[in-house]
Amino acid sequence: MNMIERQLQNAVNKLVAWCDNNGHTISAKKSLCVHFCRKRNTHLDPNTQIRNAPIPVVNEIRFLGVIFDRKVAFLPHIFHLRKKCERSLNILKVLSRTSWGADRTSLHRVYQAVILSSIDYECMVYGCARPTVLRRLDTIHHSALRICYGAFRTSPVESLYVICHQLPSRILLFCERAKMLLHGSDLNVSVQFSDFFTFPPWEIPQFSFLNPFSGF
Repeated sequence: MNMIERQLQNAVNKLVAWCDNNGHTISAKKSLCVHFCRKRNTHLDPNTQIRNAPIPVVNEIRFLGVIFDRKVAFLPHIFHLRKKCERSLNILKVLSRTSWGADRTSLHRVYQAVILSSIDYECMVYGCARPTVLRRLDTIHHSALRICYGAFRTSPVESLYVICHQLPSRILLFCERAKMLLHGSDLNVSVQFSDFFTFPPWEIPQFSFLNPFSGF
């Protein structure tokens, strides 16, 4: 921790010096520090300062809309996102009235714009959380689809995905699935990457090739 404190303090000092030279100021009271550590043993928090003013250490911090906790479990972010989406479900409940409500297409578009956009935002960051934590968002996803298409609560989830043309909320990318298959099969496979856009299509270089029909 002593080495980490020295490295952090050197970085903070360089940042403060750059701000002083460029006409900016950094407030220690508005700055926060999070000690990310998953070890069970007690570790001291780093002590960093800005102009002899200590930077407070907190358990979680919000950065670009994502709440990072010190255990990097993303459980506070999932709880915050779930409450936000539950409030947005009221919009679908109001618009899904049978007498004057919107149709399925309109409800689906509202769902994608209001709820699904919030779930998909930064999902590649908090997607590394445990599956049990991510399942807390499945109820929001399923409830919204049932409201949009008028399905019963007892309707199977798989059938709901087929009817609504939606993918499950927890599905790995093709590259991740292929990597798991390659590691599981113990095959020594190397992927060769090639850049097909090294030159623009209107400047295609001249290729040398044999053309036996050139004389006809």
